[in-house]
Amino acid sequence: MSRLSAEARARVVSQLVEGCSIASTCRLTGVSKPTVLALLLRVGAGCERLHNRLVRGVACHVAQCDEIWSFVQKKQSRVTDDDPAEFGDAYTFVALASASKLIISYRVGKRDDENTRAFIADLRARLTTVPQLYTDGWQPYPAAIGASFAGGVDYAVVHKNYSRKARRDGDHRYEPPRDPFITRIPVYGVPDTERASTSHVERQNWTMRMHIRRFTRLCNGFSRKLANHRAAVALHVAWYNLCRIHESIRCTPAMEAGVARHVWSIPELVEAALAEPETEPPTPQPLRLREPPPGTPTAPARALPNGRGFLRLVGSAPAAPVAPAAPAPEPEPPASEPPPAPGPRRMVQLSLFEE
Repeated sequence: MSRLSAEARARVVSQLVEGCSIASTCRLTGVSKPTVLALLLRVGAGCERLHNRLVRGVACHVAQCDEIWSFVQKKQSRVTDDDPAEFGDAYTFVALASASKLIISYRVGKRDDENTRAFIADLRARLTTVPQLYTDGWQPYPAAIGASFAGGVDYAVVHKNYSRKARRDGDHRYEPPRDPFITRIPVYGVPDTERASTSHVERQNWTMRMHIRRFTRLCNGFSRKLANHRAAVALHVAWYNLCRIHESIRCTPAMEAGVARHVWSIPELVEAALAEPETEPPTPQPLRLREPPPGTPTAPARALPNGRGFLRLVGSAPAAPVAPAAPAPEPEPPASEPPPAPGPRRMVQLSLFEE
């Protein structure tokens, strides 16, 4: 690989990020298979380091998380006790910013509690604002989000009610939706359940299947090694964030999020990835609340000690009860009659946010 020119490296990476397999990339570029795989590993590792340095301190107000399935060497149902631990299912956890379309965090591994917690912890370390966070019904998410965000999140679960009825045809995964299909469940904070959705990150899953050959279903382009699988994902994420112009925002996600100032080219990405040194992972910073739009009244809020979240006033406070109008004065009763009972007292509502 060291003998490849910068132009040849850019041609190889251009084919890989556009969904070509290793074999087709070799035929199109005239580079041998071992050289293509070695370049993929080096550039993929550099893209992972590049993402670690650039994508941090993100001000994201709405984020969506999901997992996309793939496998290494063989499907999970065919894995035996003698196979290595990396064989079988290989899920990619993805956290996407809905507004900027930026992939904030990702992780490749088994779909288990350990990887879920590590993925959510990495997402928390890269944010600076309290987000509206939406996930699917994967069970480890609520505990992982509660442990990492510690109350500084507005989180809702978007649960999809698929039918459990057995079917004989091969299209059971693409069956029509049930009624009701989606149930939105608030978990932490004050999520906007009416707008809770995972549609944006699921659309990103489709992009990954189109641009990473290893994710294409029912083909022989699957990964044989977990290291190659992770390198392909890291390369795609860096290319998607820095190089690919998104149609809805008309710039790259990194530019929209303020991470980059221009559209990166493939040669620039390859050169930066190969030269990127190791950096320490980001550490969690104190989160701040989202500033309301201009002209919108600001709701009272107070940060709780030890980073445990915020005490916020949600909605409009009920008006304090007011005593009815005093009646017209009546003539004084005779001295023999007892004086009338005093009228109702005016009640004043106390504020929880005053010192």
